[in-house]
Amino acid sequence: MNDKKIELLDENGIPTIFHVVADFKMDGSEYGVNTYDGNEYAVLLVDNEDLQEAHLFKIIEQDNGEEPIFSIVEDDKEFELVSKYYEYIMSENDGL
Repeated sequence: MNDKKIELLDENGIPTIFHVVADFKMDGSEYGVNTYDGNEYAVLLVDNEDLQEAHLFKIIEQDNGEEPIFSIVEDDKEFELVSKYYEYIMSENDGL
């Protein structure tokens, strides 16, 4: 697992530490899904030994040079397609 950790604030301003499992740019040309091409995503795991909960986030770069925004993927179609693409690239590359 990647040793990189990040801290994100929830909607109430409460910080949560995550392990970065993977980050990748969507490129569905080989996979046949182009809907979200160019978008960047991250798979993050909550840093809590009692809770092994992974989350899929869209990474939104800021034009003003500020830190990127990590937005949870709430759209079911986007979540399904990006999850399948992540599984595809993991199987093709034996991990990232």
